Amino acid sequence: MPRACFTLQVRPDRLAEYRERHAAVWPDMLRALRDAGWRDYQLYLRDDGLLVGVVETDDLPAAQAAVDATSVSARWEAEMAPFFETGDGRGKAELDLVFDLDAQLTALGASTTAPTGDPS
Repeated sequence: MPRACFTLQVRPDRLAEYRERHAAVWPDMLRALRDAGWRDYQLYLRDDGLLVGVVETDDLPAAQAAVDATSVSARWEAEMAPFFETGDGRGKAELDLVFDLDAQLTALGASTTAPTGDPS
């Protein structure tokens, strides 16, 4: 599955509320993300406000455009905009993949799962 990783910056004074809002995202927003091609989407938040997102999607810009076309996304983004240093959550900085353990193990012809049993 193709994955994308991106960063955003949450305002440090809004971290607690940002966490609360994401503990129970609106059901319509969850469905909109799913229907737009976002799979296995996770957000990680550091105490200084660095937000890292990881998502499986065939094409992040296309998936973003598809979710942006929904009315629920417009409402969600309007409510979330004040949480970001940039003034909105659409300024995702996509990161380049530089290491993939499974890909390199596969290229070696090695298993991607650890052996089981007695190590002695």
